[in-house]
Amino acid sequence: MNSEIRNRKGARKAQDIPKEVLELLNNGQIETVNLTEWLAIAHVLLIQAVFPKLGIDQDKIDLISKEIGSQKKPSAMNTTKLVGSRLYQLYSKTENLGEILDKLSAHPSDSIRSYAPYLIGLNEKMTINEKLGQSQKLVADKHFGVREVVWMGLRPEIDKNLEESIDILSEWTNSEDENIRRFTTESTRPRGVWCKHIERLKENPEIALPILENLKSDDSKYVQDSVGNWLNDASKSKPEFVIELCERWQRESATKETAKIIKRARRTIDKK
Repeated sequence: MNSEIRNRKGARKAQDIPKEVLELLNNGQIETVNLTEWLAIAHVLLIQAVFPKLGIDQDKIDLISKEIGSQKKPSAMNTTKLVGSRLYQLYSKTENLGEILDKLSAHPSDSIRSYAPYLIGLNEKMTINEKLGQSQKLVADKHFGVREVVWMGLRPEIDKNLEESIDILSEWTNSEDENIRRFTTESTRPRGVWCKHIERLKENPEIALPILENLKSDDSKYVQDSVGNWLNDASKSKPEFVIELCERWQRESATKETAKIIKRARRTIDKK
């Protein structure tokens, strides 16, 4: 692979993606470098090229390909969820599930790795502690797409096991990895983006204080933005909680990091 492809910044429009780059992406040989490329992946071509090498049966590949093509509302996110969910359903009662999960999780293609969270999140034999633990490598993935998919794949399970999840995630806020710290708030946002709301956190945002308190002066902008977005979500149903918390944080944590979080947290409140 030449350095021009390896060091590319990525096209702004799908039609401007070079043919050679798109072929490499759809063959699972390289990662996407921006959202435009991520959205341009032809998942049928991708799984037809990669899945046989992972030991996935051709009849199952053909079945998944057919389902991708018959979607009523196709999108990159919906297709990723479809492929991951169907793989789990097809292999959940076999001895090959763990091996396939390992191969997906370690694949060079971010799109292939993005199928993996659903094999964890849907596994009925695992506790929420086991699911979160097994997902941590994906949570810390260097690629933005994988990190977004993993919190969406685990979010329904976090919602079902909210208190236990928050206990676990509050420990994750001590991680040296900003991606792991960010996951703690992004996966529990009361409203979130492209996902079902967590009703209990909309009405009782204080449940998540063990996470929020630990991140109120985090030095990572990536984490700061997520904490601010979390509180902005909460402000739409419980503005008094956010106002009181921000006022307390201003008194207790006079740092520029906390100030940035508060400004982002109050953006809906301050517009009124």
